[in-house]
Amino acid sequence: MENKEFQIEEFDIKLDTEEIGRQFVYIQQVDSSNSYLLNNKELKINGTVVLAEEQTKGRGRMNRDWQSQSGQNLTFSILLRKVDGKKVNIINLGASLVVAQAIENLFQLNTSLKWPNDVLINNKKAAGILIESTSKANELDRVVVGIGINVNQINFPGKYKIEPTSVRKEFKHKVSREKLLSEVLNLYEELLYKIDESHEEVLEDWKERCSMIGEKIKVEGSKETKFGIFDDIDSEGFLIFKTGDKTERIHFGDVSLS
Repeated sequence: MENKEFQIEEFDIKLDTEEIGRQFVYIQQVDSSNSYLLNNKELKINGTVVLAEEQTKGRGRMNRDWQSQSGQNLTFSILLRKVDGKKVNIINLGASLVVAQAIENLFQLNTSLKWPNDVLINNKKAAGILIESTSKANELDRVVVGIGINVNQINFPGKYKIEPTSVRKEFKHKVSREKLLSEVLNLYEELLYKIDESHEEVLEDWKERCSMIGEKIKVEGSKETKFGIFDDIDSEGFLIFKTGDKTERIHFGDVSLS
C-alpha cells in the first residue's frame, strides 16, 4: 500500500483556528509524540501540535502499545498550557467527542463513545486518547492530549479487547488525513472554549454518544475487577459506578459490558 506524505499546505488551508495547530511540527519518526511534547521545553506555545508518521513507543492507556502503520493514520499530540486541573478529565472526554463529531461530519459514519476515551465506529475501535501532564509548583504546567485515529489502515494483526477498525474500512474509500486532522482541530478549539464557559454542555454531548450508561458493566483496574451499573458520569467526567445501594467514582479502568 502506498504511503502518501502528509500534505501540510493542504492541511493548513482547511485549518480554521486561532491557536490549535498554528505551531505545527511534522516528524517522520519519534518514540512518542506525547513524550516529545512533554519533554521539549522549546515547544511552549499553547496549541502546538506534533504529528508523527511513526511512533516507536506509541502508548495507549495503562501502558499498552499503540500500533499504527506508518503513513496510514493520524497519531498526534496537542499541547495545552494553563489548564485548570479539575477540567483535565473533561478535556480528555472532549477529545474523543470531537474525533467522533469530525468522523460523523465528514463521512456520516455511526460513531459512539466508550468511557473514558475510545471512539467506536459501528462498535469497533477507531481511535483512542491518552492525556498526560507535567506540573510545576503544584500547578499543571503542560497538558498533552495524545490522539490516535485509524484512518487508512486496513489490516490489524494481533489480539485486541475490542475489534479495531479504521475510517477507510467503514467508509469504504480512502480518506484525506489532512481534511480529517483539520476538522478535529477546528472542532477541538471550539470545544475548549466551551469547556471554559460551560462544561456541562460538553458532558451532555458526550453522554448522548455513550451507549453504556445505565448498563451492567465490568470495570477492570490494575488491582481488581468490579461488576455493577454504569450509573452516570459526574461533573468532572468521572464514572459513577453503582453496586446495590452503594455508588463510587471510578477514575480509571477498562470498562466493558458484563
